[in-house]
Amino acid sequence: MKKFLDMISEEMQAAFEAAGYGEEQAGAALGRVTVSNRPDLCEYQCNGAMAGAKKFKKAPVMIAGEVAEKLRDSRVFSQVEAVPPGFLNLSLSEEFLGDYVREMSRTDKFGLEMPEKPQMIVIDYGGANVAKPLHVGHLRSAVIGESIKRICRYAGHEVIGDAHLGDWGLQMGLVIVGIQERQPELAYFDDSYEGEYPAEPPFTISELEEIYPASSARSKEDPEYKARAMEATYKLQTGVRGYRALWRHMMNVSVTDLKKVYSSLNVEFDLWKGESDVRDLIPEMVQNMKDGGYAYISEGALVVDVKEETDTKEVPPCMILKSDGAALYNTSDLATILERMRLYHPDQIIYLTDKRQDLYFDQVFRCARKTGLVEPQTRLKWIGFGTVNGSDGKPFKTRQGGLMRLETLIRDTKEEMLRKIREGREMSEEEARAVADIVAVSALLYGDLSNQPSKDYIFDMDRFTSFEGDTGPYILYTIVRIKSILTKYAQQGGSLEGLEILAPTGQAQKQMMMQLAGFNAMMESACEETAPHRVCAFIYDLANAFNHFYHETQILSEKDEAQKKSLIALLILTKDVLEDCIHVLGFEAPEKM
Repeated sequence: MKKFLDMISEEMQAAFEAAGYGEEQAGAALGRVTVSNRPDLCEYQCNGAMAGAKKFKKAPVMIAGEVAEKLRDSRVFSQVEAVPPGFLNLSLSEEFLGDYVREMSRTDKFGLEMPEKPQMIVIDYGGANVAKPLHVGHLRSAVIGESIKRICRYAGHEVIGDAHLGDWGLQMGLVIVGIQERQPELAYFDDSYEGEYPAEPPFTISELEEIYPASSARSKEDPEYKARAMEATYKLQTGVRGYRALWRHMMNVSVTDLKKVYSSLNVEFDLWKGESDVRDLIPEMVQNMKDGGYAYISEGALVVDVKEETDTKEVPPCMILKSDGAALYNTSDLATILERMRLYHPDQIIYLTDKRQDLYFDQVFRCARKTGLVEPQTRLKWIGFGTVNGSDGKPFKTRQGGLMRLETLIRDTKEEMLRKIREGREMSEEEARAVADIVAVSALLYGDLSNQPSKDYIFDMDRFTSFEGDTGPYILYTIVRIKSILTKYAQQGGSLEGLEILAPTGQAQKQMMMQLAGFNAMMESACEETAPHRVCAFIYDLANAFNHFYHETQILSEKDEAQKKSLIALLILTKDVLEDCIHVLGFEAPEKM
């Protein structure tokens, strides 16, 4: 289906042309229609007469008046008014609106047009480090990335989500020597051992998560200990058998735990690759950079110049290997681009990280392009997100001052939601907890995604878990309210099949239908702009429009049977649109709240 505003704008543009103000004369379409910024005066507006006044050397109000005259018998507009100094105030035809929304209800994905050439998109949105617990700082990359993945898939593209684990750097060596300090007798540290290593890991996830911070802290104070960690890292990376076996245990234990935490937020990755997966590609990539004349030695390190003539600030070279020959994050990220191009031939690769990494990704992307790791048409996109802050406006921390574990934040939100669900609701404890878990996830995800990714936001437990205002629970409460009406209608003997939406009969109904009509334009822009907050804004406005309609309209007690069926059909469409929208945001609605 054509986008609703496009159809209205086409009608307006035809009127401009019929009045003698054609596109070919003005050099630009004058008929663009927008939602009114003065809803007390009109529903939509067009400012084309203002734009065309200079070109046509005529007062804009005169142009507007002539265009309005051409729309006197319009099937799209019920009223067109030219007002000084030259605006066109527009009211929509109820019949036209009813036809459009009815067609939405009959069309797959409510009329969202699928792309002629779907893109292959890889999204890198995990970034967790092995052997470390996820903390609140990992929330944003996970939920924003998951939502972008779902939005792009919904819009018809093929999308691969990659966790891209940190599993190959110095932190691995620090964990290995930390384990060795605790259990020096383990066979993994005996170079002469030739037998099979145990199938079970010699540590639990809790022990593993204790080892890293302790080992990291010690390495900062004890140079000898740090040297041992660097040696352990070298042994791991060069393939020492025992170290590789211990590393596999770390990977298995960590990934199992990571999957559990991510799953509680409805976050799923298609790939659980890490830096280690591209280790064998690095020598080849480095050699190609040397052979191509891109990489050279500077102060002992191998670097690639990435500065450009148009730069207004200094952009340092991209370091490929340190002076001791060791690889860096840059190196593995570049090799990962090479691997992704070979395996998936993506049209686009999207990265989500903290917004403070802008210079880093600028260097990496420039290096990838300069050295030919990507095709010229392949888009490399970085989305830098802001921090989750506490009420003091500083990054969210525990009362003890440390970074809060993500698992703890999820648990606390579920407990607060359970407390609110219990208040005034007759549910068994089991049912209340199940509902609270679902609604808590909506509170967390919507609370994050309703903000533009680049902005910091304050995590406000009270506000995020409220059933009123711009929150996830409010959206779910609206969906559950609609489900309740539909259930009652069915219990009264009404069928939910074969219903047809008619033209709106009241202003509240019309407002809700106009909001619905903007769905496909919204979803298209949310995909193109990788902007989940657009979906949040849409469903908040739709939920408000529905709740106003609900309080203004008799639905189940409507006497006119045809009108009642039309209203029920409209509710079904509203519920379905809301449910598709919350699905792409990463959460679902319970049956009751």
